[in-house]
Amino acid sequence: MLRRLAAADLGYGDPCGTPALRQAVAAALARNRGISVDPAEVIIVAGVSQALGLLAQALTAAGVDRIAVEDPGSLGVRQHLNNWRMDTPPITVDDAGLRVDELVASGAPAVMLTPAHQFPTGVVLDGDRRRHLVAWARAGGLIIEDDYDAEHRYDRPPVPALRGLLPEQVCYAGSVSKLLAPALRVGWLLVPARLREAVVAAKRNADLGNAVLPQLVLAELMTSGAFERHLRLLRRRHIRRRDAMIAALARALPSATVHGAAAGLHLMITLDDAVLDTELATATLARGVKVQPLSWHCQRPYRPGLVLGYAARTPTEIADGVAAVAAALRSG
Repeated sequence: MLRRLAAADLGYGDPCGTPALRQAVAAALARNRGISVDPAEVIIVAGVSQALGLLAQALTAAGVDRIAVEDPGSLGVRQHLNNWRMDTPPITVDDAGLRVDELVASGAPAVMLTPAHQFPTGVVLDGDRRRHLVAWARAGGLIIEDDYDAEHRYDRPPVPALRGLLPEQVCYAGSVSKLLAPALRVGWLLVPARLREAVVAAKRNADLGNAVLPQLVLAELMTSGAFERHLRLLRRRHIRRRDAMIAALARALPSATVHGAAAGLHLMITLDDAVLDTELATATLARGVKVQPLSWHCQRPYRPGLVLGYAARTPTEIADGVAAVAAALRSG
């Protein structure tokens, strides 16, 4: 890669990213997510966390100080928006996804959601809710779509991205964190035209743009077909690990209810109402296994439960981890 670069390629470039990666991302979004976008509209960012920070700055400048979020929904996303002084009113998520009627009633001008595979419940925003959400957006609402693991699907067809329907009402964010590694800090952001100037200015002020070499290497992976081959390998591996976790839960925690198994890199389980999930997570950590209590991701009372990741563990490690959760539950 270095031998192919000219000196000018290593100077200060466009803060939106290298042309090669923006073209590769645009092609991948058209192929995999039903999004037609000009590469010039793609903004390369340091992961979805930076995308949220840039959006928060642009929206604050436009007079927006509230972004509704899913409940249950990602604690990290909520904390990140709060750090940028955004209020994050909770909107209930049920078996059909975000309750759009609650969103309308909240009066929030914007909403952050994970419609293709909701975190942490794993539900998919169903057809009726999508139609109601689109109607809300067409009436002036702004959607921030976090497509955080839409490529990891196993037992269902892909769900089209909302951005493909409403490019001027949807901000779309994705990254390689769940495809390659979070530490790479590479993602992409699409925004409506009215927000673009403010978002690009915020990106320029933040870091003058992502590092060039990782962008060019990723572009090469995506255009050569290696990235797609890697994704197919990941799907096969993750199916095995997902199945190992489901089997381990059936053996060790038969009373737990499993959610979100059709896609993604984690399972959510809900437990008996008498369990304090924070105490269970602490007791499990004492046995060398890290899990997340579901209550971390809830702003309002919800059934106790845990969020269990399986992507980075072997089937044996997964079985041992679930056994540790069961032992902690028995001891409590």
